[in-house]
Amino acid sequence: MKTISRASRRDFLKIAGTTAGSLFIGFNWFGCDSPKVEVLSTEEILAQAKSFNSYLAISPTGDVVIYSPNPELGQNIKTSFPMVVAEELEADWEKVRVVQANLDTEKYDRQLTGGSGAMPHSWERLRKAGATAKYVLVAAAAKTWNVPAEEITVEKGIISHKSSGKSGHFGEFVTEASTIQAPEEVALKDKKDFKIIGTPVKNVDAKEMYTGKPLYGLDFYREGMKYAMVQRAPFGMKIKSLDDAAARAVSGVTDVVTFGTSVAVVGNSTWPLMKAKKLLKIDYEADGQVEGTVDHDQIFKDLLASGKAETRRKDGNVESAFKTAAKVVSAEYQCPFLAHSPMEPENFFAHVQGDKCELIGPTQTPDRARQAAADILGIPKENITVEITRLGGGFGRRLRADYAEEAVHISKAIGAPVKVTWSREDELTGGAYRPAVRYRFEAALNESGEMVGYKLRGVGMNAGNSTRENNFPSGAVDNVLIESVNYESSITTNAWRAPITNFLAYAEQSFLDEVALEAGKDPVAFRLELLNRAKSNPVGELGYDVDRMISVVETARDKSNWGKDPNVKQGFSVYFSHRSYVAQVANIEMQSGTPVLKKITAVTDCGVVVNPTGANHQVRGGIVDGMGHAMYTNLTFENGMPKQRNFDSYRLIRLKEVPEIETHFLDSGFDPTGLGEPALPPTGGAIANAIFAATGRRLRSQPFIEQKEFSDIKLEIRRA
Repeated sequence: MKTISRASRRDFLKIAGTTAGSLFIGFNWFGCDSPKVEVLSTEEILAQAKSFNSYLAISPTGDVVIYSPNPELGQNIKTSFPMVVAEELEADWEKVRVVQANLDTEKYDRQLTGGSGAMPHSWERLRKAGATAKYVLVAAAAKTWNVPAEEITVEKGIISHKSSGKSGHFGEFVTEASTIQAPEEVALKDKKDFKIIGTPVKNVDAKEMYTGKPLYGLDFYREGMKYAMVQRAPFGMKIKSLDDAAARAVSGVTDVVTFGTSVAVVGNSTWPLMKAKKLLKIDYEADGQVEGTVDHDQIFKDLLASGKAETRRKDGNVESAFKTAAKVVSAEYQCPFLAHSPMEPENFFAHVQGDKCELIGPTQTPDRARQAAADILGIPKENITVEITRLGGGFGRRLRADYAEEAVHISKAIGAPVKVTWSREDELTGGAYRPAVRYRFEAALNESGEMVGYKLRGVGMNAGNSTRENNFPSGAVDNVLIESVNYESSITTNAWRAPITNFLAYAEQSFLDEVALEAGKDPVAFRLELLNRAKSNPVGELGYDVDRMISVVETARDKSNWGKDPNVKQGFSVYFSHRSYVAQVANIEMQSGTPVLKKITAVTDCGVVVNPTGANHQVRGGIVDGMGHAMYTNLTFENGMPKQRNFDSYRLIRLKEVPEIETHFLDSGFDPTGLGEPALPPTGGAIANAIFAATGRRLRSQPFIEQKEFSDIKLEIRRA
């Protein structure tokens, strides 16, 4: 094999950077205040290309090179970002080349992937970058032809002047464009005139992915580099003694390195390292609380009952509302730890050379990896470069830099470049997990079945606030109390796709169905009643747009034919997270006395849909992810280590367990909002509510498959 990571980037640079007359346009991504765009000569490009925070380049051939700064982990940002630039540029998409940008915090802002925030953050600056490039190209054509710029049109990379019959592609005007001053402000297209945005565009890496070309961190190879695999201490333990003689004796092993509570075996390939790691003889001793020796369920129950809660929101007179209520409904919901389980396990390359360091690999937060390396080495972070490979999934796991830190420690210790590779067992046992959580809900109903009081107390782990106190139904109820309790654990926990809301939405939406039942109301009508109350007479702060939520609720109701077929039992759920709104309906049919989950209908309002293909995949993927983890997945601890060590015991959803999924998107007129995460939170609630509608069994714990209420009903899943 050969080094592949830099070669492809050099190839792209040669297209636009070594051809005479190329035009590089650098644009600042820090704000949406239209910073002045710099137009540079070819000589300046060669001298300054690395200092640009983000840029598009146009070659004399008319090819357009667009750098995408945010890490790509399957959320399609490497395709959708360039689509936005190309739209305003009026480029021919067939002539657009896309390159992953490396870390450059001097030029890029928010160069990370997390929180479904990349597109909302960059939408306007991407449009302005393309529009400004178009402006200077049109001005160059007008000057060349001696015609008014207002009479010039641009379409698919061709600049034309109708009355004179003159036309030419972008590349013919790059030299002249380099002499034109770019304006501070440029006009942006009306959304109704979009030609690329809103059309289905295939992933720019699709061919490389399905033909197996190197793209990912695991693909990276450099001549002379070493490999390393790491044995990590159980949570809450430290190394007492180490005997590495047997590991060192394995052919292909060149070194054993100890750092912190970890031991790394180093060699010339991964296979001998996997063998050698198992031969390490390590004795551990407790270093504080060893998790897995305590009963989290009981601890969380006790904390829910304790007075150790932080008040996150309080509206009205909650005590009086519950004291005078005609009926009080209460329930508790709980969820387990979960691993992130990306298809590509963690890996990273590091080369420490004196006061400099080179980092290459899959990371959601490249600057965090750089800062961690700087702290370890005691050198300025400016001396560290980070090259971002494509990520084979992340779901929040790659927000951490621990695996990059390991590579830095080892490279420093052995004085050579090294690539750390995690096995699947490493990923499951040495990772950072979605924390276990428990919620207690209470609702007060008056004689008319109106919810006049609402209480939520959540107990989370290492999470601070385990609630979203301003989300629905807050703002729709006169008397509300939201409280949170934090439990500190030595088990490393981390953001997991749709943090907090991934389980909170299921619990809230299931409980709202319980309340609707006690109130004698249809679940959808009950939610609309609350939303209309929030619209006409909101209480306190609203953390959501009522009209947008009402729209997805009503559309999902209509698209799913809610309540119209007596043979179909349905469950409803709606949630707002990461700036977007998703409503879902799950359909269950009874066949020969067996409940069969056949279909999930999803309606999403994420503002402008940049790429319908990518958006559809995101919603479907979120539903499959949410369904699989709600129904099947669990992670338990014993003596500081997960009991589930690989996919033979860590149960994931299977292809045959995915029902038909029907997706709809609302054109609300808003700029794009998040989409990588919002479809996951409502899924568990929709399915659980459908199961109750069909069987009368209420599921209050995940995973469903481990609950007696679920095993008794023998749910089947078939596509409609």
